Amino acid sequence: MVRLLIKVICLVFFCPMAFAQVAADCASAIPICNNTPINEGANGYGIDDFNGATSTGCLETSLSGFIESNSVWYRFRTSASGQLGFNIGHANNEDWDFALYRASSCSALGDPIRCNFFDNGDGTSYTGVGEHPDGGQFSIYFEDWVDVAAGEDYFLLINNFSNTNSGFSIQFTGNIFATNPNDALDCSIISNLLGPPVAACEGDSVPLDATTVGATGYSWYQDLGSGFQPISGETNATYNATVSAIYRVVVTTATGSVVSDVQIGFNPIPVTEALSHEEYCWDSTVSFDLGAKDAEALGTQNPNDFRVSYHSSQSDAELGINPLPKMYPKTSGSEIVYVRTTSLANPDCYDALESFELNALELPELSFPEEVSICEDSAGITIGETLPNPGYTYAWDSGESTPTINVTQAGAYTLTVTNSSGTISCPQTRTVQVSISNAPAISDIEIDDLNTNNVVTVLTEVEGNFEYQLDDGVFQSSNIFQGVAGGMHTVTMRDTLGCGEVTENFVVVGFSAIFSPNGDVLNETWHIEGLSELNSPVITIYDRYGKLITQLNEFDAGWDGNLNGNPLPSTDYWFKLSYLDNDGNRVLAKYLRNHFSLKR
Repeated sequence: MVRLLIKVICLVFFCPMAFAQVAADCASAIPICNNTPINEGANGYGIDDFNGATSTGCLETSLSGFIESNSVWYRFRTSASGQLGFNIGHANNEDWDFALYRASSCSALGDPIRCNFFDNGDGTSYTGVGEHPDGGQFSIYFEDWVDVAAGEDYFLLINNFSNTNSGFSIQFTGNIFATNPNDALDCSIISNLLGPPVAACEGDSVPLDATTVGATGYSWYQDLGSGFQPISGETNATYNATVSAIYRVVVTTATGSVVSDVQIGFNPIPVTEALSHEEYCWDSTVSFDLGAKDAEALGTQNPNDFRVSYHSSQSDAELGINPLPKMYPKTSGSEIVYVRTTSLANPDCYDALESFELNALELPELSFPEEVSICEDSAGITIGETLPNPGYTYAWDSGESTPTINVTQAGAYTLTVTNSSGTISCPQTRTVQVSISNAPAISDIEIDDLNTNNVVTVLTEVEGNFEYQLDDGVFQSSNIFQGVAGGMHTVTMRDTLGCGEVTENFVVVGFSAIFSPNGDVLNETWHIEGLSELNSPVITIYDRYGKLITQLNEFDAGWDGNLNGNPLPSTDYWFKLSYLDNDGNRVLAKYLRNHFSLKR
């Protein structure tokens, strides 16, 4: 947006006049138009403009006991239709509030159409309506734009709540200053032969025109701070002012004299110092702090008097529009940033001759995993960047300078990938943890049988990441299977990384760990339940010395504890269970608790 600043620096000889123009009361609100300088500062609140009310819009009772604390009132009239806003610039340790009224009389203000009272806890330097001057980002200190029509009257109350008061500036913004750069605000509300006060830039000249019908003579004077002195030789109806002063013209007519005064202030034009080019390492999370370049641009100039903005084109910098945000989230690559240094006293006083190159060098994006495993006794694995950028350099802590390496041992391997351009290098480092994945091995299978819910647990003494399958079921991470039916089964254990698998067969049957053939009809024989699930099962029972005692099949009633009709002693006995597998081979059942006790 085009911006029009309407504040002039208070020079020593202007101060008496300046403070006389500060109006603490609505009734004496200072009229402003396109080029009217607004004098800084607020001291007291005059009369209570709200007749004892405790609020107006967002403004509430201040430290003074009234709504106003240290207040200044202004009035203006729009002479164009469109969008209007303004920035109130102030020291970042001060708290300034405002209320804007669409009204033609102080006695009929109504509610403000825009209002802001947020305390300056963030240490900002601006509040206002429309767009924040540092890039248009959302700010709680700015209200929405105002849509205006030509001929509307407004009153603006600016109130200092903090009692820390070093002054403020007002900068009008909005598209009405693009369509009507010289008359967006109506100057007819200021009744003066020479027109309203004027803010100009050093080196300019301001034409003053006192042409009056019927005039017989003109005399020009200027006050540089010590009273009005005649300007020698100036007797024409017009005069070009080139220095800051209060100018007076005395127009002689046949009926008397007309006297008119006007204040002209010339503000210094800032000079933007040469800025060094910038290179920095970039990724999508990094923004460049353009604000860090402000001091370089200003040099020895007072940062309280000037504002530095940054733009993507020379035309934007010249017009003072579309400033880049101070925390600039640029993309990778190089671009030219154009710098504008603007007088806070008068935005027409600016310098937009400098620029600098901003080169965002992309940090390498690493895509390879940080953890890998290799199978024991394998030929190794390739780690690193498999899709390398030919413009990058690669360096491993083990000495290699290739994007990938082959490793056969466990350990930590660190790769540094660097993108370099000119004097800047942007490294990115990643460490790959390589571990050995052991082949699976089943050390035991525990079978909790003789239950309605048979539980089978697969045990291993090997560390690793394994998964387990019962018969043709799905693989699971748990080594425990619930509700296993009686009979012959197959369990498969495999490494999740593909480092082998192992398969074991087992049977689920049930038998008593103790039997007592003592004639009480309880536990008189020892037998195995579930043999009917096996093909041609045979049970062979031995004593502790390996002597064959007897053999049983699925049709036998069980062993009664006798050998050749003679009772055997109470002790532990061992057994083996064999059966025919699916290929017709007789095999021994593994993983059974293969002993039991005889008690008499």
